[in-house]
Order: sequence, then C-alpha cells, then structure tokens
Amino acid sequence: MEKELDGLGYLPLRIILSKLSPSDIIKVSCANKRLRGSASDDSLWAQICYQELQLSTPQDDHGNPLPCFMLAYQLWREAFSMYPWPLVKRVKRCWDKLKKWFNNNFPEAEATLRRGASESDIEQLQTLLKVKLPLPTRLLYRFHDGQELPNKLNPMTASRCWLGIIGGYSFYNHSVNVYLLPLHQVIAKTRHVIRYLGFSSRSKCIVVAASFTSSGKLFFLNCTNGQLFVGTRKLLTQSEMIPCVPNTLIRSVHDLYGEEQQDAMLLWLEEHGRRLENGIIKVHKEGDDRSINLFPEVPPLCVTTVTNGVQVRASAVFVPEFADLLDEAEKFTFAYSIRMSLLPEGCVINGMTFSSCQLNRRHWIIRADEEVISSVDDEAVIGMFPLLHPGEGEFVYQSCTPLPSPSGSVEGYFTFVPGRRGTTSSHWTNFEKYFSNSKYNLYNLPFNFNETCQLEWITYFMF
Repeated sequence: MEKELDGLGYLPLRIILSKLSPSDIIKVSCANKRLRGSASDDSLWAQICYQELQLSTPQDDHGNPLPCFMLAYQLWREAFSMYPWPLVKRVKRCWDKLKKWFNNNFPEAEATLRRGASESDIEQLQTLLKVKLPLPTRLLYRFHDGQELPNKLNPMTASRCWLGIIGGYSFYNHSVNVYLLPLHQVIAKTRHVIRYLGFSSRSKCIVVAASFTSSGKLFFLNCTNGQLFVGTRKLLTQSEMIPCVPNTLIRSVHDLYGEEQQDAMLLWLEEHGRRLENGIIKVHKEGDDRSINLFPEVPPLCVTTVTNGVQVRASAVFVPEFADLLDEAEKFTFAYSIRMSLLPEGCVINGMTFSSCQLNRRHWIIRADEEVISSVDDEAVIGMFPLLHPGEGEFVYQSCTPLPSPSGSVEGYFTFVPGRRGTTSSHWTNFEKYFSNSKYNLYNLPFNFNETCQLEWITYFMF
C-alpha cells in the first residue's frame, strides 16, 4: 500500500488524503518522507479546519492567529482533549451561529460576550457550589464565559440592561431582558438563592441566566440531570419552577462515551439561534435602546391580516415568571403584542382613499379550553386611539391575560374610523378590522394563529 501511494502523482494523492480522517492522515505521514510532506500540505489542513471547525483562517480556540492550519487543528484538539470531539464541534457551531447573527444584527450585544472560561475556572465553580456541570454546559462556557453584565448603579451603562443575548419582552410596567451569566455571577447568584431564598444546596441547581431589568426572571440548570428550569411567581416562596426543554431530548449529560450528549442548556441555545436565524424573533428598538424581542414575528406564530389598507400583526409569549401552578384560576399567563400600521396606499374604502385612519373600538373574546374567560368591547387600547398614516412605523402595544389552563385562544376585531375620529363626514361609517381566531397553547401551539398548521418542536421550549 505504501508503494502504491508513493507512486501516485500529487493530485491523486491529495484527493485520497482528503478522504481520510485527520488521525489516518497522521498515520500515513509516518510511512515515508514523501507522504509526510503530502500530509503536511496546509491546504489539506485548511480544508479539515473548515469542515470540522468552520475556520477560514488559522487561529487557536481563543482567536489568536497562528502560522498554519495544521498547527491550528493540533492546538484545538489539545485544548479540548478531555471532551468528546463531536460535542466540541457541535458547541462551536452553536456559538458560531449565534455570533454570526449578533454580528450582523446586534453587534452591541455580541460585544458583551466574554472570553472563554478555563478548566480551572470551571473546577473552582464545581468545588464552591459542590456540583458537576453537564459536559455540554462546560463546553459552552469554555467558548464564552457568559456576558459582561450591566452596572445598574452607573448611569453610563444603564442602556446595557437591554443587551441580554436571550432577550425578553415588555408589557405594562413589566420588562425582562435575560443575560447569560458569567461563572463568577453563577457562583454569587446561586449562593444568594441558597442563603436567602431557602433553596437547598442538595438540589444541585445553579443560576445560569437572569434578567437585569426592574423585573426579575431566573433560569436554573439542574447539574444532575441537565434540565433547565425557569422560576415562576412562587419561586421565592415555594421554589416553584417550570422545565424549559422536554426531558426526552436530554441525554448522556455526564457520559464521556455516550452518543450525542446534549443537556437542556445546549438545546436551549441551539433553538434560540434557530429562531434568530429564521427571523422568528428580532431586534426591537424603543427610544434609544435596542433589544431582542421574544414576541414572534413570522407565521405561524404571528398572524398578519390586512383590511382596507390597515395591517394588524399579533403574537404572544408565555410569561413563566407570572405562572402559579397552584392557582386554579390564573395558573398560566400569556402576554400578547399587537402591531398596527397603515400600508403605503392608505386607507381605501369603496374606491375612496384616505391619508389616515384612527382606531375607535376593540372587541376581544378570550377563551381557555373553549370556555370564555373574558369578553371586552370598549373604546381605545391601553387608553389610546392611535392615528395611523401611510408608511409610518407600527403602533405597538402589549398586554397580558391569565388563564386557568395552558391552552387558549383570542379572537375579535378592531373598529377604525377613516380619516380622524370626530372629523369624518357622516356618510362614511366605521369599518371593522377582523382578527382571525388566534390560538395559543403552552405545550403544543403557543399563540398559533393558523389552526391548520402542524405542530413544531419550537413550541416546546421555554424562554
């Protein structure tokens, strides 16, 4: 075999070597001087680095430049020699997808990502908190040690309260924006929870993500089984939490030799990256602040309807921090976002075009498991009568509704006045903007506006 390979020309030999695994290439290089030279061809290792690590330039795991791809691959393997290599590649893909999106859409949030933690940093956390981190979570922190957190006492960094990479939502006076915590904050927050909130250290739960706005929201990782939980309204009094990922998806969280190790933390961030990449959630600007808004923006989780030139979009999110699993009447709370705008062609009624229209009334019917929970027929929304003009930005308002069950729906319509309220000629009547029957379901189809759409696994994840 050695003689046959040695007798091949450069191109056939290069093609053969490109089909081999990196370990087999190293073995071939030991055969003789010529094969060693061919196996050291940096274009070969550039191909390997790109295929396995998506590296387009030679660099180590901290981003430091290196002279060649062969050395880069060697240092990467050495840096993560204690982890299953397929898991290393998967975690890197997860972070690469997130960082690419942030670089293109929200660079100020990407700038808050910290340099990867060292093995000694991770060991220190495990010793202090007496836990053993799941393998996928360890690797996630090896690539990035969470985010730099805002200093709420410093007015110069106040706007950074909205740079959490997980994002959030706002309605009424409730606003959350969730950051991924660095290890030193994981230690501090977890100790605080154990000391002051009555959590048992034997639970092996650590705080891994939190909101740094005026409204609290905490995420806990169970280091024993790899599940991620989010706190409810009864978190402080009864340690009540809701799982964020289906248990059936979690496996081999501590097994170095298991197949496809995945804990809830990795699955959660992968799903978050998918939602961002597919435009399901986007960056929202309010005043001078930008943040990731968790209200869905595309079908089937967001409905868009147009009547007489008026466009209304709506979607909803489950609000776990308001849930109370022991309250039979208001066990679950959903927040919904309504966005109204007038299309560039204006408001068109019976061939007549108006340069504006104004909301007059709203009619809502809210159901839980087909039982009417609330019926609203009143003027305005949140005390306002938005006046819409062609091509202007959307008028957005958020509200919420508690439900006794995780399944429910909203339907109804808005009534608009062509032109402006109180000034329209008497022969022009109000027109109604009907809202399609809008379903939401915590465990199956959360606020799904298309009753015929198929169940997607996206809906099982809690953010």
